[in-house]
Amino acid sequence: MSIPGKKQALLENIRKHGSMLVAFSGGTDSTLLATLAREALGEKSSCVLLDSPVVPRAAVEDAKTIAAELGLALDIIAVPHLEDDTFCSNPENRCYHCKKISASYLRQRATELGLACIADGMNVSDTREHRPGLAASTEEGIFHPFIETGCTKLDIRDIARECGLAVWQKPSAACLSSRIPYGDPITPEKLRMIEEAEAYLADREFGQLRVRLHGNIARIEVHKEVRGRILEQMDDISARLRSLGFSYVTLDLEGYRSGSMDEVLK
Repeated sequence: MSIPGKKQALLENIRKHGSMLVAFSGGTDSTLLATLAREALGEKSSCVLLDSPVVPRAAVEDAKTIAAELGLALDIIAVPHLEDDTFCSNPENRCYHCKKISASYLRQRATELGLACIADGMNVSDTREHRPGLAASTEEGIFHPFIETGCTKLDIRDIARECGLAVWQKPSAACLSSRIPYGDPITPEKLRMIEEAEAYLADREFGQLRVRLHGNIARIEVHKEVRGRILEQMDDISARLRSLGFSYVTLDLEGYRSGSMDEVLK
C-alpha cells in the first residue's frame, strides 16, 4: 500500500472509534497519531502525557513544546511508578507492570473527557521485539491503530514526513528504567545518575545514545561513527560521569542499539 493509502487507512481506523484519547510522548509515533486523530476527530480527540520519574525532564519539556507548536490539546498527569514495589524490583516483564499502572490513569482521564477509547503509538515493528507492555495495554483495552493498519516504524516516519511533521526523523526514546539490568532495583538515585549522564553527553552532540548502568559502571552506547569523538573527550567525559556517582566509565564497542538490555534474555 502506498504512503497516502496507509495514511487514509489510519484516518478511517481512527474515525470509526468516534472519539479518542492519545497516549502522547512527543515521539514520532505518538505525534503522528495525535495529529491524525485531530484531523479525523477534531475536538473529539485529546492527548495525555504521563509524567513519571522514569521519564527524562528534557523529554517532558520537548513533548510540551511539540504539542504547543502543533496545537494539540495536551494534559500532563503525574504517575507514581516508583511507589509500585513490583515495578521497582525490575523484573523481565517490567514494562508489563508499567503499562498496567499507566492504563488506569489513562482510563480515568478518558472517562473525565467523555472519550470513547484510548490509543497508543505501538506499531508492527514493536511486535518483533521484547515488548511485554504491548500485551498489558492490549489487555487494558488500549487500541493500537498502527498495528491494526499494518504500519511499521518506517511507514510511520514516511507518513509523518508526508504530513510535514518535523519529528519524522526524531530518534527513538525509551524510559530511563530501560538502562538498568533486569533484576537490579530501580531507585531515584540511579535514575538521576543516568538522566544527568545522558543529558551531559547529549549536550556534546553525540547523537542517539544510551548510558546503561551496571552496578557502579556506566556503559556508554553511541553510534560507531562518533566513537572517535567520544575517545577524544574521554578524560572530560570520565570526570563528569564519575562526579555523578559512577565509579567506572566504559564505551560499548558494539555501539548503540535499541533494547541492548534484552540481549541477555532467553
